[in-house]
Amino acid sequence: MRKLSVIGIGAGHPDQVTVQAVKAMNLVDVFFVIGKGAEKQELVDVRTEILESHVDGEYRIVEVADPPRDRTPDDYKGVVDDWHDRRAEVLEKHFAAVPDDEVGAILVWGDPSLYDSTLRIVERVLARGNLSFSYNVVPGITSVQALAARHRIVLNAIGEPVHITTGRKLRDEPTGNAVVMLDADCSFTAVAGDEVHIWWGAYLGMADEVLIDGNLRDVADEIVRTRAKLRDRKGWIMDTYLLRQQM
Repeated sequence: MRKLSVIGIGAGHPDQVTVQAVKAMNLVDVFFVIGKGAEKQELVDVRTEILESHVDGEYRIVEVADPPRDRTPDDYKGVVDDWHDRRAEVLEKHFAAVPDDEVGAILVWGDPSLYDSTLRIVERVLARGNLSFSYNVVPGITSVQALAARHRIVLNAIGEPVHITTGRKLRDEPTGNAVVMLDADCSFTAVAGDEVHIWWGAYLGMADEVLIDGNLRDVADEIVRTRAKLRDRKGWIMDTYLLRQQM
């Protein structure tokens, strides 16, 4: 493989794919899709739909089994570091099987720059020293942007910064002003204050998208119930929300 493209494909809707991404995808011979088991097959199916919608030529899809990891570790960074090493080892084997005159690509949910490990893992593959290839990155629409668009809001208050964090960090330092991703435990329930507004969205950009907003005290229980129901129904969930202290 002489070249790899890491392509952001948006938060789930095929129309969120940029013109730049479409041009890049049409230069690709083989797409590597990281599968996450039967429960999340829909994520693979959406990528396939995007390719069918936007790629004109012939291409191959190689599904890569994602190595398992502990989702509730005591040593979070250590476990993730080991997981990245194992991911790099698996991807290296698939990269090595691609002919030298072909171009490969990885389609990244959202954007490769925000809470995604693909670029770190590609660098680890190169650092192993067994393969040599160039790679480029194509940005995509994130769930954060999709959340703001669907709720018709501006992420920042006037003249204020935007703080993007994870559910894990929010539990450590509860704050009423943040965009929160990767929150499996509904950490917003620990945020204090009666004047905090929440804008929440699940499966943003997809056919079964769900949106809830309101005063955090009024809608927190509704979000917890809705999230649990959706996850039970589909077997997985991706959600994002904005918290803002009302002045």
